[in-house]
Amino acid sequence: MKNFSNYQRQEQFNKLNQEDWDVLVIGGGITGSGIALDAASRGMKTAVVEMQDYAAGTSSRSTKLVHGGLRYLKQFEVKMVAEVGKEREIVYENGPHVTTPEWMMLPFHEGGNFGPFSTSLGLRVYDYLAGVKKSERRTMFDSKETLEREPLVRKEGLKGAGFYVEYKTDDARLTLEVMKKAVEHGATSLNYAKVVDFLYSDSGKIEGAIVEDSISGETYQVNAKRVVNAGGPWVDELREIDGSKKGKTLQLTKGVHLVFDQSDFPLQQAIYFDTPDGRMIFAIPRDGKTYVGTTDTPFDEEIDHPKMTNVDRDYILDAIHMMFPSVKVTAEDVESSWAGVRPLIHEDGKDPSEISRKDEIFVSDSGLISMAGGKLTGYRKMSQTAVDIVRDQLAEEYGIRYSDSETKHMAISGGEVNGSKGYKTFREERIKIGESLGLTHEKAAEMVDLYGANVDKFYQLFQDKKAEASAALIDRVVFAQLTMALEYEGVYKPVDFFVRRTAALFFNIAWVHEHKQPVIDYMAQELKWTDQQKMEYTAELDELLREAVEPVQIS
Repeated sequence: MKNFSNYQRQEQFNKLNQEDWDVLVIGGGITGSGIALDAASRGMKTAVVEMQDYAAGTSSRSTKLVHGGLRYLKQFEVKMVAEVGKEREIVYENGPHVTTPEWMMLPFHEGGNFGPFSTSLGLRVYDYLAGVKKSERRTMFDSKETLEREPLVRKEGLKGAGFYVEYKTDDARLTLEVMKKAVEHGATSLNYAKVVDFLYSDSGKIEGAIVEDSISGETYQVNAKRVVNAGGPWVDELREIDGSKKGKTLQLTKGVHLVFDQSDFPLQQAIYFDTPDGRMIFAIPRDGKTYVGTTDTPFDEEIDHPKMTNVDRDYILDAIHMMFPSVKVTAEDVESSWAGVRPLIHEDGKDPSEISRKDEIFVSDSGLISMAGGKLTGYRKMSQTAVDIVRDQLAEEYGIRYSDSETKHMAISGGEVNGSKGYKTFREERIKIGESLGLTHEKAAEMVDLYGANVDKFYQLFQDKKAEASAALIDRVVFAQLTMALEYEGVYKPVDFFVRRTAALFFNIAWVHEHKQPVIDYMAQELKWTDQQKMEYTAELDELLREAVEPVQIS
């Protein structure tokens, strides 16, 4: 594992400024990370800038599923289902520590949107299109077996359920592991680095960008043969700077998820269910919690800070009460939540209902390559397509020849465990090592699943940093995680650590409250923050902690 740290922040900016790059990637979400890995692994000299933290936009706010797009069958998006379904398996095999199969149940009731025939047929077509392996193909349950699997499902009018496999993931960790692998392949990557303008040749062709260090306010000129805009919800803002925002544009929608403790919502089985208005919702058990979402509403507010409203919250609570009538959760039982923005594609002159969830690439007159739309699951394929364009252009203009994509069978960082089969053995062995170091079985398993093949580095830090952890008044496990985050995972602010490196703000909010202060004190000292920075970054984390449980009130 290569050092990937903000300790060398100034040197990294100097490098961005002083060297000439084949490709500058704007955006450190899953798409930008995927493009950076694909380009760097082909030998292209690759730079990446992200204006917030890695995965801070849409890529840490999804339903945390690498799913095959079952709902797109209803819209007859057959090609998309086939492509995305096949990609799930590739994403899983390349990082089995961060993506795992999850059996999903789709119950159907009298008068609902689904019936036994349509569900059975839909899932069978889905299995076929997605190339689902035999052990994971769908089965159908009658009402008795449905209730045995999940007694909380509404009994009234229940006719049965479909049972099929999705893949659950930690979206932010998946993004990070892809970016770490890009850095291992030589990419230079910086977070809190914002593109404020583009550089052009005399003939109007794009030649790079002006990048602002969001921490210091300094700006740097970055020269690149090609610039790829992978800004997610911000794609159009960058197209606007380039003067090329026309034709197809982004239409943003907001999705909200709520988190409950299993003691309040003891779900045993992941459920995918329809609501009276035809929308689909997931309810998923995870690490002693149950999370439920998502809403899907038009969004035109501040992109970098979408918030849950009381309307969002009540919609999900109503959906829970409808499908799980014995579950009496209320607003007070919401332990945490998150809101995310999806960038969908709308074409001028088309009805707003005709919004595409596909990914598309726009190349402007200046040569800016913009990647819009898309899904977490399809990130690798999308990245390959974008880098193929860069490759072909570089060959044509400069006579430089780069290879085809090599990412299909390339393990991401932490995934170097010989695929899903190898991971089983690796996991058992590494849990035993963790136990021999004094960790509980549960904590060792949690760390192996968090870091995959990189857990050996975590264990080393856990052993070597005992005295430092004690001096910093930080729990040894937390200190080793924090050191990993600072030295190998590009962390700069407390929110980076508590939200995107550990997912604790979503799934273990008490842990955040418990360790917040000593972690902030240590980070301030290590990264040499000013008193003002420390105050700002603490306030930022406190605001997120508050927003996780307190919705914005809409009358």
